[in-house]
Amino acid sequence: MKRIFLSAVVAFLLFALTPFAAPTGADDLPLAGFSAASSRAERQWEEKLRAIPAPENLRAYMQRLSARPHHVGSPYDKDNAEWLAAKFKEFGWDTQIEQFDVLFPTPKERVLELVEPKNPKGAGPSFTAKWQEPALAIDPTSNQQAEQLPIYNAYSIDGDVTAPLVYVNYGIPEDYERLERMGISVKGAIVIARYYHSWRGIKPKVAAEHGAIGCIIYSDPHEDGYVQGEVFPAGPMRPKDGAQRGSVEDMPLYPGDPLTPGVGATKNAKRLDIKDAPTLTKIPVVPISYADAQPLLASLTGPVAPDSWRGGLPITYRIGPGPGKVHLKVKFNWDIKPVYDVIAKIPGSTRPEEWIVRGNHHDAWVNGAEDPLAGLVAELEEARALGELRKAGWKPSRTIVYAAWDGEEPGLLGSTEWVEEHGDELRQHAVAYINSDGNGRGYFEMIGSHTLEKFINDVARDVQDPETKLSAWKRDQLHALAGAATPEKRKEIRQRADLRIEALGSGSDYTAFLDHAGIASLNIGFGGEDEGGIYHSIYDDFYWFTHFSDTDFAYGRALAQAGGTAVLRLADAELLPFEFGNFADTMQTYVHELKELTHKTREDIRERNLQLEEGVFSATNDPRRPLVPPAVETVPPFLNFSPLDNAAEALARAAADYRKALAHANENGGAALASASLAEVNRLLIESERRLAAPEGLPSRPWFKHQIYAPGFYTGYGVKTMPAVREAIELKNWKLAEQGIVTVARVLEDEAALISSAAAQLAAAK
Repeated sequence: MKRIFLSAVVAFLLFALTPFAAPTGADDLPLAGFSAASSRAERQWEEKLRAIPAPENLRAYMQRLSARPHHVGSPYDKDNAEWLAAKFKEFGWDTQIEQFDVLFPTPKERVLELVEPKNPKGAGPSFTAKWQEPALAIDPTSNQQAEQLPIYNAYSIDGDVTAPLVYVNYGIPEDYERLERMGISVKGAIVIARYYHSWRGIKPKVAAEHGAIGCIIYSDPHEDGYVQGEVFPAGPMRPKDGAQRGSVEDMPLYPGDPLTPGVGATKNAKRLDIKDAPTLTKIPVVPISYADAQPLLASLTGPVAPDSWRGGLPITYRIGPGPGKVHLKVKFNWDIKPVYDVIAKIPGSTRPEEWIVRGNHHDAWVNGAEDPLAGLVAELEEARALGELRKAGWKPSRTIVYAAWDGEEPGLLGSTEWVEEHGDELRQHAVAYINSDGNGRGYFEMIGSHTLEKFINDVARDVQDPETKLSAWKRDQLHALAGAATPEKRKEIRQRADLRIEALGSGSDYTAFLDHAGIASLNIGFGGEDEGGIYHSIYDDFYWFTHFSDTDFAYGRALAQAGGTAVLRLADAELLPFEFGNFADTMQTYVHELKELTHKTREDIRERNLQLEEGVFSATNDPRRPLVPPAVETVPPFLNFSPLDNAAEALARAAADYRKALAHANENGGAALASASLAEVNRLLIESERRLAAPEGLPSRPWFKHQIYAPGFYTGYGVKTMPAVREAIELKNWKLAEQGIVTVARVLEDEAALISSAAAQLAAAK
């Protein structure tokens, strides 16, 4: 492979001596939060930083870190943590490893067999799952079977069940509604669901709620196998025996160690009994490949599955139950294992009490080249670049904390326990948290707190996309325009100063920072052009990554540039670059969505009740299974959204006041930004995300404090915005929805008051 640069040193010198042409040509405009003079100095440091990351370093880091399986509790997991700590120290960072002790089960017995129809060849099951991903001669790390975790779902309970099999599509709530309409019950059955359309832990959760006694999750080729492209090793997609390991912990209830909710899992922490841990599944669960799934699905009769339920296997997809009956048995070693968080710091020179935190996890289900090491090696190269700047004389104003988390894969263990253990410090000191989790070829993905929407848009404008040579921001805009569904949407994308960023749900290490501690957070990374079906399999390794993903590590370098720029800018800004206009606009959008959802729900109920009166549900194409009509529902009452409307308007006014105060502070080259009174403004800005978290948390899940963003109780990864209201409407719990409106309105009113106070302080700065 060609090297883009002769060496990191040569690249550094070339960029240090040559003016850097920002992709947008906006170098003369002061950066947000900087005076004109400090902005010029900041841009010079940022240009030098972006010149330092070298693809050959990223490649070497990944090759070393992915050389062996490194799951929680494995020897190479600890070895990697120690190697990472040594690298951070080599780069000039104050570094330590913090250990937590967490529940991490591993399988000691797994049985999945088809016991009916009977084996035509004699005694025994007619089919037994292989659960074996074969080693490939072309892939040198795929043969490390002795060190690889077997295919399983962590935090499934032990179980031994035999029952008829029922196919439930993706196994999400609406699939069960359709089954009920078809007169099919899963009570007392074992369900088989395919991956996708929800986080995997939702599938056994919903199955148990409907009376199932076991759950099988399989990878269908329709989503990530041969339907999508050539399978590994000829292509990037999942081969027939490839399977997806993963956690099924009920993380929407709380993430982290199941035995120590809300407190760090230190050696002396008080722990729940395993039988009392609410985030373990209620039924046994196993994942399988599509090779193992095909005989099970082929054993089913009953109705042909609806069109949208049919996958890519060469069979007729039927629902069952029967005649297929399966025996499922799993038994685990319920061990306490150590996790090793690597924590590195550069102390701030003038505002050391304010922390910028950056993280990516280092553990993996197996070798983990794409997930997570593609993101971690970029973070490590950022750390080297910041260390080089320090040698050249740069001193960050604020303290910078870089973390390599352990135990993310089983349930965000390392980051959650660290946040719970250091919660008081973080709420006092943390300005923002920037996360990444893997990386690949494609578009710059920026998701997170909308108070940082303008900030991360500005960062994207100053990072070049390696393929197109446009700014990462411009390429994102063109991609958004190409995918826009309506002319109105395209118009907004062209005219709006900043691209809208999505809200964070869960699924990575930002969760505890944002949802529990109320710390403004971002998740960044490149992707979208490197299709891959090796997620959580033995084939997610260095060979696959260097053949089918970011093969020359150009996008790894771009992520290091983006992450490093974001950290540097936050660490040095005289006034923290929080912005509330985009935030207020987004909150108004969310309120509008809630009104539309309420209206749609009301109309759907009316239409269904009318259809009942007209007898629409009395006929079916299959007289053996008549459709079961839904029950008559009461049309929901009027919801009073006035408190939310008023709060959103107050927020918009406060945001406008802050914008005016900021414009005033930027006059005369931003001389006011050197004022000592900015310390109080910055304190309020740091507090702004905390105000969006309520001490009582969300209904039925108090660990989640944030009232604007949360993972859905029945989505797991996917976000629910203003969740106390939105999820109550979806569940048709109108009293809870009314209470949620009041709670969220109160939070937004408090936020508006804080922003107004910050505006007044900023306007008074001289």
